[in-house]
Amino acid sequence: MNGASEVFVEKERKALRGVAVGVVLVAAAGCSDGGGSAPSDGKSATSAAPSPTRSYPLSKPAHTIPEVRDFTPAHGPGWKPDGGSVVVKDGELAGEGRLVAEELDLKYAGSGKDAGPGDVELAIGGKRGANPESYRMSVRGGSVRIVAPSDTGVFYGTRTLKQQVHDGAKAPEGVTADQPAKPQRGFNLDIARKHFTADWIKDRIRDIGDLKYNQLGLHFSDDQSFRIESDSHPEIVSKDHLSKTQVRDILKLAAERHITVVPEIDSPGHLGAVIAAHPELQLRDTSGVAARGAVDISKPGAAKIVDDLLKEYAKLFKGAHWHLGADEYRALMSENPEASYPQLAAAARKKYGADAKVQDLAQGWLNDRAKTMAPFDRNLKAWNDGFYKGGVVDAHKGIEVAYWTGKEIGAREPLEYLDEGRKVTNYNDEFLYYVLGQPNTFVYPTGERIYKSWTPRVLRKTSPVPAKYDDQILGGSFAVWCDISTAQTPEQVAKGVRMPLRATSQKLWDQEKPELSWPEFVDLADKLDG
Repeated sequence: MNGASEVFVEKERKALRGVAVGVVLVAAAGCSDGGGSAPSDGKSATSAAPSPTRSYPLSKPAHTIPEVRDFTPAHGPGWKPDGGSVVVKDGELAGEGRLVAEELDLKYAGSGKDAGPGDVELAIGGKRGANPESYRMSVRGGSVRIVAPSDTGVFYGTRTLKQQVHDGAKAPEGVTADQPAKPQRGFNLDIARKHFTADWIKDRIRDIGDLKYNQLGLHFSDDQSFRIESDSHPEIVSKDHLSKTQVRDILKLAAERHITVVPEIDSPGHLGAVIAAHPELQLRDTSGVAARGAVDISKPGAAKIVDDLLKEYAKLFKGAHWHLGADEYRALMSENPEASYPQLAAAARKKYGADAKVQDLAQGWLNDRAKTMAPFDRNLKAWNDGFYKGGVVDAHKGIEVAYWTGKEIGAREPLEYLDEGRKVTNYNDEFLYYVLGQPNTFVYPTGERIYKSWTPRVLRKTSPVPAKYDDQILGGSFAVWCDISTAQTPEQVAKGVRMPLRATSQKLWDQEKPELSWPEFVDLADKLDG
């Protein structure tokens, strides 16, 4: 804890005198180390209730998933919900207030009263410039106070409180200062190759929301199927799909849980469902053999249909992030792309000059899709094997690298991207890929292996990149891929990813070695899920 935090904690301890039994959750606009002092508006609950004294033993931390980053114990009774109300000082926190009231069996009183004994209060205020996902929670004399720079920070504070009082337990006396190590903490779901119902997806949102994930990736277009209703190209949509009404319902729940849905329309590969309706766009080599899932990017019609879809779904998915795909383009997986696909080579030279090759045409395709998305102001990402070196065209510097593998042809080491100054998110297929049916040497990842051996800096295989690159690594994502879609039922998938998701959450929130052993972590998860 830094000096500013120590001063704050001492002030909190002095303020214990005369505080009523209750819960106070306050969202403050900034905290020096992920926390910050709460606003003083003179309206905090006070009474003649006895102050905590050293007659109470020094508190012990209550374990949560993910674990809080810092806890300062104190002498006092702690807190448990007992018939109070939730009060908000700012209307924008009504959603968080109603949710925690329902979860803890408290009444929701809105903004019409001051917090009293047994109550919960939410408000906005405090310092500027703090991590918006940070929060501070003070439990004192039977009262709880959560301080955060935003409604997201308040939400995460309520997740901690919810876990601490689970199954009749008490939130311990003391001060929690907490914030995530990484700003992107994702669960990526392949709904293209396997249909998952809207209700199943919403159950996953509730689960990862409590684990403080903030992204849900939806890969909804691939060779097998296209899984969301389309107005611009209804001919490509598969029989089993999500309607836009269902998607809006998913997006509403995700927003309530402070989760951004990150859509992916992968191109120029993985477009088999589009090609099935538009066979004229199929990429073919000099012998006429079709390249599975790949469109011929020398044809203007290929760019038009993909851009139509990008524009359509950008109006549906309005979150800050978007995934452009760009992996496994079959033309570049051949031994000699220029000889096998002379039409691509000719198009590359025409567009980018005499020295251009097929990889330059593919790199230009990615850049052109980024231009299509530019008016929508999204943070863009693409798979690492969609970034090529040594050509005349470079990938746009603003596109984030989603690093998943070093196994593909021409795959580059993570350091090459980091040395270029690029931002990277970690999808390491060695640890974070749950591939149905376990094809191509994949094995189902275990939570234990993630918990013990993976950190966000382990981008490829099992070795971390140097710590100096840590700030360029924005986070990571655990991914479900449905290559052999019948290998597991949705219920089996949910069961299989349960502990890996919990382990990944812990390591994205705090990448240091966890305090609990793996068996202790499993016992904690079982208790909290019970």
